[in-house]
Amino acid sequence: MAKKILSRSEVDVNFTWDLTALFKDTNAYNETLNQILPKAQLLNDNFKGKIDSAEEINACIDALKEVSQLMVLVGTYSSLSVSEDQSNSENLQRMMNFRSISAQVGSLLSFIENEISFNSEENIQAAIALSPENAYYLEDILRFKAHLLHPEVEKTLAALSPTLESPYFIYNQAKLSDLKFKPFEVDGVEHPLSFVLFEGEWEYDSNTVLRRTAFDAFSKQLDQYKNTIASAYQTQIQKEKVLSDLRGFPSVIDSLLFEQKVDQDLYNRQIDVIMRELAAPMRKYAKLLQRIHKLDKMTFADLKISVDPDFEPAITVNEARDYILKGLSVLGEDYGKMIHRAFDERWIDFVQNTGKSTGAFCSSPYGSHPYVLISWTERMRECFVLAHELGHAGHFYLANEHQNILNTRPSLYFIEAPSTMNEMLMANYLMKTSDDPRMKRWVLSSMVSRTYYHNFVTHLLEAAYQREVYRLVDQGQSVVAARLSQIKKDVLAQFWGDAVEINEGAELTWMRQPHYYMGLYPYTYSAGLTVATIVSQNLLKDETLINKWLDVLKAGGTKTPVELAQMVDVDITTEKPLMETIRFISNMIDEIEELTNQIELEGSK
Repeated sequence: MAKKILSRSEVDVNFTWDLTALFKDTNAYNETLNQILPKAQLLNDNFKGKIDSAEEINACIDALKEVSQLMVLVGTYSSLSVSEDQSNSENLQRMMNFRSISAQVGSLLSFIENEISFNSEENIQAAIALSPENAYYLEDILRFKAHLLHPEVEKTLAALSPTLESPYFIYNQAKLSDLKFKPFEVDGVEHPLSFVLFEGEWEYDSNTVLRRTAFDAFSKQLDQYKNTIASAYQTQIQKEKVLSDLRGFPSVIDSLLFEQKVDQDLYNRQIDVIMRELAAPMRKYAKLLQRIHKLDKMTFADLKISVDPDFEPAITVNEARDYILKGLSVLGEDYGKMIHRAFDERWIDFVQNTGKSTGAFCSSPYGSHPYVLISWTERMRECFVLAHELGHAGHFYLANEHQNILNTRPSLYFIEAPSTMNEMLMANYLMKTSDDPRMKRWVLSSMVSRTYYHNFVTHLLEAAYQREVYRLVDQGQSVVAARLSQIKKDVLAQFWGDAVEINEGAELTWMRQPHYYMGLYPYTYSAGLTVATIVSQNLLKDETLINKWLDVLKAGGTKTPVELAQMVDVDITTEKPLMETIRFISNMIDEIEELTNQIELEGSK
């Protein structure tokens, strides 16, 4: 059945998020926005050139917290408005205005870290002793001291931030506003096409002709924009290269990992071990899909299909709420209250409409509550997506409650652990509460095809591709569209071998993800899921472990990734957690195959 794509004004407001928790209206937003520059100027006037004692260091940091919180609130309001409808010119203008003011504020405040770092270590340690809650921020300044540039250079870079951040903005504009897809036809029926419809519906469709036709139509339109998107991406990575060189890092990768507080050994091990060890189990899974669906061949366009598409039940938002509350009940009463609030107070945007950002995400502004964006398709798998995003929400809900604004965000390396932990808990709950072989197979296959495929395959292959791109950039080379496509195709072919045909259009997958504009983000998905897998399985044996996990969430950014993992008895400095997780995935695939044999045998009787 053809699906109509609604405009934002046509959707049910009850299933949209309520941004009035941030600002009651645009007037209130503008009022706060207009306060920021004067406050930043006052901070500049009061402290620039005067931070020369422990007392002044802490006074400046405390003033910075106030301005930072206002920036977070107005920035979140403007970005969420754009995310809900990129085609709304008023939303876009508001975002542009915020970015302009943000650059001015950044320029005014760029002196802070420089001036603090120019203090003696004795002064900084005295400041830490006076205000332990500022300790982590100050320790990060000491750590980054060697890479700080001249204050005027830092000021200039801050003033240029809107320009330096433009590649991501251009990418989103092209993807969500300019890139238009023509309908495609299958058996005389015309079907609409968009990013949301393809990634939420068509690439999962059990009708092979429809699915492959949609993939071809989608890819052909992507191909028309490959040079524009490649130019935006080239600008992004060259910017990162220049900044890396300016700050004295050996490579772009070292520069980006520095922010995450992990080293190249850990980064490379994550990619290399998965590429080497997970390929065989996933090829087996691909062949199983081919067998179940009686496909002539397995192509890249077929990898998202469900093991049992006829079984997956439709699910309403309210039904999902019930499942999630039960599945995550092990996290305790307070966590459950947070989930109730998320639904009751409209923290979640469920609707599908033109101009809406694709995929799903969580935004957790300090001083307010989290917001979740998702495009609800009324499929059971959306339960896992929503549980995932509520994992981010729960993480920052607790971190924001227990830490100050400068200490809430952990390393990007760890950021996906709480979210994927929730997916694991949902799967554990559904497996425990059903004896139906089809239901068990659906749960296991959902975990493989969505949770692990998404995190350990899609994003891991992105990471492998991204690593090759950065290696070329570090060698002084540029990357045009054809080169990017070839790198992507080579990575896909290496992983899937002869089990999957890398059909035309698959090489353009690099155009679909915004993650490349967020540093070394893709590999962190598998990192987070590794921790989540080990902890969730240990939790089945010892529920008291949940208290340690909640302490991890509350810790926010006050620990390194290695330290956070150690809090729940996981050592990520070795490949042991990775290998255990890959064995877990392999065992799930074996169980799916056994359940398939059982179901087929019973069906033949």
